[in-house]
Amino acid sequence: MRAMPRFLCDEMLGQLCRYLRAAGYDALLARDGASDAQLLRQCREEGRHFLTQDTLIREHKAAHGVALALPHADLDRLIALLDEHYPLDWLSHAFTRCLLDNTILVAADAAASRRVPADALRPGEPLYQCPACGRIYWRGSHYKRMREKLAAWQAARG
Repeated sequence: MRAMPRFLCDEMLGQLCRYLRAAGYDALLARDGASDAQLLRQCREEGRHFLTQDTLIREHKAAHGVALALPHADLDRLIALLDEHYPLDWLSHAFTRCLLDNTILVAADAAASRRVPADALRPGEPLYQCPACGRIYWRGSHYKRMREKLAAWQAARG
């Protein structure tokens, strides 16, 4: 079985990073203005692919085989370009990571379920929690909108 690719997105690709996390991919978002050299080193050390909109990345020798320069485009176009470079499965591991901090989600405990609006909970639907930030995830309207996008991208792969 092939390992799932891991990503580091530059600061301009926050929405892409969020959807990679929604699909279950280990995706970090660059912060605090780290240099390209620092980000490329992190990718090499952690076995990550660097996704960036900085076309100057091609000038770095360390970027070869690590960095993918993406154009300034809408999310659907960025996803199509990613699908050309990586064998991404948008649904198999969907909604297993925190959208905010990338931590793998766990089943929510009873205390967490009391923090969810009563009208949001449906019998038999799973409830998850991020062990790092405490955020709770359920299958509400936000989940449904995101899942529709993931399903459309999966269908577009053929």
